[in-house]
Amino acid sequence: MIRDFPLPDLGEGLTESEIVAWRVAVGDRVELNQIVADIETAKAVVELPSPFAGVITALHAAEGETIDVGAPLFSCDTGEASGEADDPGSVPATPAPSAAASGGTSTADEAAPAGGREAAPGPNLVGYGARDEGGPKRRARRAAALAAELVPEVPAAPVAEAPRPDLEPAVGAERPRSTPPVRKLARDLGLDLEHIAGTGPRGLITRDDVEHAASSSVTSPTIASGAAVAEPQAAPTGSRPAETRIPIKGVRKHTAAAMVRSAFTAPHVTEFLTIDVTETMELVRGLREDRALAAHRVTPLAVVAKALCIAARRTPEVNARWDEDAQEIVQFAGVNLGIAAATERGLVVPNIPGADGLTLLELADAITALAETARSGRTSPSSLAGGTISITNIGVFGIDAGTPILNPGEAAILAMGAVRRQPWEHRGEIALREVMTLSLSFDHRLVDGEQGSRFLADIGAILREPGRALTMM
Repeated sequence: MIRDFPLPDLGEGLTESEIVAWRVAVGDRVELNQIVADIETAKAVVELPSPFAGVITALHAAEGETIDVGAPLFSCDTGEASGEADDPGSVPATPAPSAAASGGTSTADEAAPAGGREAAPGPNLVGYGARDEGGPKRRARRAAALAAELVPEVPAAPVAEAPRPDLEPAVGAERPRSTPPVRKLARDLGLDLEHIAGTGPRGLITRDDVEHAASSSVTSPTIASGAAVAEPQAAPTGSRPAETRIPIKGVRKHTAAAMVRSAFTAPHVTEFLTIDVTETMELVRGLREDRALAAHRVTPLAVVAKALCIAARRTPEVNARWDEDAQEIVQFAGVNLGIAAATERGLVVPNIPGADGLTLLELADAITALAETARSGRTSPSSLAGGTISITNIGVFGIDAGTPILNPGEAAILAMGAVRRQPWEHRGEIALREVMTLSLSFDHRLVDGEQGSRFLADIGAILREPGRALTMM
């Protein structure tokens, strides 16, 4: 019996997702809970497991295509006779999937049986929620030509047959190290990653590597199905396309909408404080040199995060949100600390639950794990929700100060600038000291100027003399 698997809601009522990469091809046999695809929602890339075992008969969407929740994603021949009772020990029936595998909890209805296909009730599977016995919700898929129209036009040259999305490499086949969006970009530009040298960590091929290869070689444009192939044209060595068009979707689309909503909903106020952080930097260096702490990566960001948690305890107004419907200010008992992370898919702000209850070393470990997960594109939707206050480290880009925009639903965000050695008054004399500028944006509906100023000054005092704060850590 052939069963359709509809795209589930991967968390918080998202209505669509993009197919980043297929892990299977037509004709492949899949096992229960085997990962079949990487799916990018508006918040993160998640791995989607199969809810049943069988042989893949059809893939209903190409890589790079955005499809609606509830639309058929793939079809699978489970090997059962029509109407045959499900055997939990062999091939389970299709459940209504959810995003529990990636932290979500919602479910989606099954696609309607058609043409002899039958949707029989069955047990729930690992990674999916309870079935929904609701009616059919099949939706038409978007035309593949739409995706082709959004691909940037670039100078072209003869290449091998253009990659076909329905002919994927076998599962487990080795390929150059890169992320799914970079692989998709290379396919769109007609480039073979095998011939591109990676400049990222451990040879990782980055977006810049692909774009540089496209500008310094001759490539073939992506052409919609049925269109004639253009004659190859040589491009001058080192030339770049006149313009590059990048579809607004996924994380970038979500971030843009959230920032516009935040900027035009919450009245932002930003304050700046430049402080001497020499003692904080000496503390960080001392902890790094301690062999007993070699397993922990303590950074200035970890110390600033700890200082923020201490200061938020003394000024709870900054750890709150505005409830428009109830016309109430909701103050949180604990700090779920958001850490802004720049990834190849855009800005994400995963959070560390209960950060105020962690020691400095525990907080440092949590930040390291959070950053590694974000850079790999595996941040779950659940870790992107529920933050109460955030930090963004613009200093890593050599920036001194800025006016950060609030993460929607939060009352404050702190930006830490670059640490610079410069002349500074110290004990009545001028000396070279390590100096940093802190920028605090807050929602003036919840936080008055006095409260925001006291909070920022409190963080600065801790960073100036971190030894004094040890009794509170």
